[in-house]
Amino acid sequence: MSVPNAAQEPVGFSLVLGGPLYQLFRSAHLSGTGLELLRRRIIVISLFAWLPLLLLSALNGQLLGGDVAVPFLQDAEVHVRFLIAMPLLIVAEIVVHRRMHLVVRQFLERNLIPESARERFDSAIASALRLRNSVPAELLLVALVYGVGVFIVWRVYTVLDTSTWHTLPADGGSRLSAAGMWYAYVSLPLFQFLLLRWYFRIFIWLRFLWQVSRIDLNLLPIHPDRVGGLGFLSNTAYAFVPLALAHGAVLAGQIANRIFHLGAELLSFKVEIALVVCFVQFLVFAPLLLFSLQLAQAKRAGLREYGTLAARYIRDFDSKWLRGNAPAREPLVGSADVQSLADMGNSFEGVRKMRVAPVTRDAIVQLAVATAVPVVPLLLTIMPLEELVKLLAGILF
Repeated sequence: MSVPNAAQEPVGFSLVLGGPLYQLFRSAHLSGTGLELLRRRIIVISLFAWLPLLLLSALNGQLLGGDVAVPFLQDAEVHVRFLIAMPLLIVAEIVVHRRMHLVVRQFLERNLIPESARERFDSAIASALRLRNSVPAELLLVALVYGVGVFIVWRVYTVLDTSTWHTLPADGGSRLSAAGMWYAYVSLPLFQFLLLRWYFRIFIWLRFLWQVSRIDLNLLPIHPDRVGGLGFLSNTAYAFVPLALAHGAVLAGQIANRIFHLGAELLSFKVEIALVVCFVQFLVFAPLLLFSLQLAQAKRAGLREYGTLAARYIRDFDSKWLRGNAPAREPLVGSADVQSLADMGNSFEGVRKMRVAPVTRDAIVQLAVATAVPVVPLLLTIMPLEELVKLLAGILF
C-alpha cells in the first residue's frame, strides 16, 4: 500500500482515509475515496451485526419471552450498541475527516514550523500515514478484540448475571445460544474493533503531535487566540463529539439493562458516568496538552520581552509628558502617544492572559455534555417526566 508524498500530504492529511478496513470498504463499494456512501455503510454494517441476532432469537423463541429473564427485544444494551453507538462510530469518521484534514496545513500556513525543521515535520507526517495504513496494526486490533475484548472483558465484566437471549444456564455454568454465538464471535467483535480502531487513530494523532511538539515552533505570545497561534487545535475537539456520544450511548445501554432487569438504581452509577466522561475528555484533550511546555516557555519569554518593551515605552512617555520634555506646540489631548500607551497595555495584557494549553472551556463542556446526554433519558427511572422537563428547563434557561 503506497503512502502519499509527505511534502504534499498536509493539504489532505487524514486520520481515517487509510488502513485495511478502509480499503475493504472501498472494494465492497461501501465507501468512496472521501468516505462517501455513509448511509449505505451504516445500514450494511449495523444490520450485519444486529439483524442475525433478531432472526436467531425469533427462531429460538427468545424474541419477546421464552425461558430467559432478558429476551432479545428487552435487551436495551444490544439495541443501543448496534443501532445507535455503532452508526455514531461510523459517522465520526466523516466528521473527523472533514474537520481535521486541513489541521496539519495550519502549522505551515501560520508559519509555526521553522524552515529548518520542515524535514522533521514532513517525516512526522509520513510516519503517521504509515502507521495509519499498517496491516499488522489492524491485525493486532483483531487479536486484542478476540483475546481480550470477548473472552475477558465481555464474559467477565459486562454479561448480566441472569439468563439472557444470548447466554443460557447449563450444567456447571452457562452456554451460548445460536444468537449468542453470532453475538460473541461476529457482532460484538465487529463493534469492539471499530471502537479500538478509534483509539488507535487517537494514538496516531497523539504520536504525531508529540513529534511536532518537539520542534521549536514559532509561537507568538501576542497572538489573539491566546495560545501562541495554536488555537486551531482546540477546534479539533468538536470533531470528536460523535465519538463522545457513542461512549455515552454504550454506557446508557449497560445501565438501562441493570436498572430494568436487575433492579439497580441510576444514582448508583454516578461514579461510572463520571469516569466515562473523564475518559473521553482524556482521549480528546491529552494530545493537545503536549504543547503545554512550549506554550509556557513562550508565555514566560513574551512577558519578559513585552515587559521590557513596555518599560522602555512608558519611560519615554513619562519623560515626555510628565517631566516637561514634550514639544511646546504638541497638545496632550488627541496625542497618538496616549493611544499607543493603551495599545501597549492591551498587548501586555494579552500576553499575560495567554493559556498554556490549546484547550477551551467551551470545548470541554460540549464534549462532557455529549458524553452524558445519552444517560439523560434514564432520569425518567427516578423522577416523573414533568419534573425532569422542569429540571432541564431550569438548567438550560
